[in-house]
Amino acid sequence: MRRRHLLALLLNLPATAVLAQPAGAALIEAAARGDTAEVRRLLDAGAPVNARDASGRNAALAATQGAHTEAALLLIARGADVNAQDSLQDSVFLLAGARGRTEIVRAALAAGANLRSTNRYGGTALIPACHYGHVDTVRLLLTTAIDVNHVNRLGWTALLEAVILGDGGPAHTEIVRLLLAARADPSIADREGVTPLRHAVQRGQARIAQLLREAGAR
Repeated sequence: MRRRHLLALLLNLPATAVLAQPAGAALIEAAARGDTAEVRRLLDAGAPVNARDASGRNAALAATQGAHTEAALLLIARGADVNAQDSLQDSVFLLAGARGRTEIVRAALAAGANLRSTNRYGGTALIPACHYGHVDTVRLLLTTAIDVNHVNRLGWTALLEAVILGDGGPAHTEIVRLLLAARADPSIADREGVTPLRHAVQRGQARIAQLLREAGAR
């Protein structure tokens, strides 16, 4: 027990985390390679669904990392903790949001995803979803009570990331429209005082600039 507690502290895990023993390690490995049949077999045999590996991943996070949606959904349905964060502060919910894995995000929300949880950059699941242009994921997240105006450690909101890190194309334009419809505040500037509108103009994102002006941006 003392060894488990020490390892949990070193990995920045809760002291109650189940560190992977053989069955748990096998489950994580099966999830990482997307072997859903083996995941099911191991769970049925009693493998701990929330065992963690040396990086702090549970099996559901390993499946999410590998884009193995079927395995991830099975693990979530069987009680995987969608908020458990690894050593990089990724969780099933946060990583699925960042990578646009909308089905996993939907399942995570149903399983009690923490909308206030943040990644290593201090951003919610919404912010990287906007950055990477995951329209369907953004649309889903905006049906929840997630904070549309959350500011991450870079000093950026989801709206700022969509403009600054987006390409101004159809996906990012639609995301800006969705954010504004969800009452994203276009007056929130970055740490240098540059507003989303100014960033859009500087980047030649004409349609996004138009949307921002229509929303009252200056």
